[in-house]
Amino acid sequence: MADIRFTKDHEWVRLEGDVATIGITDHAQNALGDVVFVDLPEAGREVTEGEACAVVESVKAASDVYAPVAGRVVESNAGVAENPALINSDPTGDGWFFKLTAVDEAAIAALMDEAAYAAFLETLA
Repeated sequence: MADIRFTKDHEWVRLEGDVATIGITDHAQNALGDVVFVDLPEAGREVTEGEACAVVESVKAASDVYAPVAGRVVESNAGVAENPALINSDPTGDGWFFKLTAVDEAAIAALMDEAAYAAFLETLA
């Protein structure tokens, strides 16, 4: 499996070839509770780093999902639109949100690795 990078906003990024897959972390889905709805960006949309480009709603709250890097949306996950519970059951697998192309690999490399993200979560406790 490709290396996963993390943001302080609890998004993850997995770069495979020239396509970056984005979702929310296990920590984020636990904090949200049962996800009931997701609003995803459309293919072709250009997003900038830090831009709110998706919304996830749970029984507790609605939260924006931010683009961890700039790029162009090439695909949104129809599976989570139809079955938002995938975000809870498999947040870093089938529960991904959208895929970007034309991303800066250096920007992804600058994000936290798994150990750094785990250490960041410790600071939140």
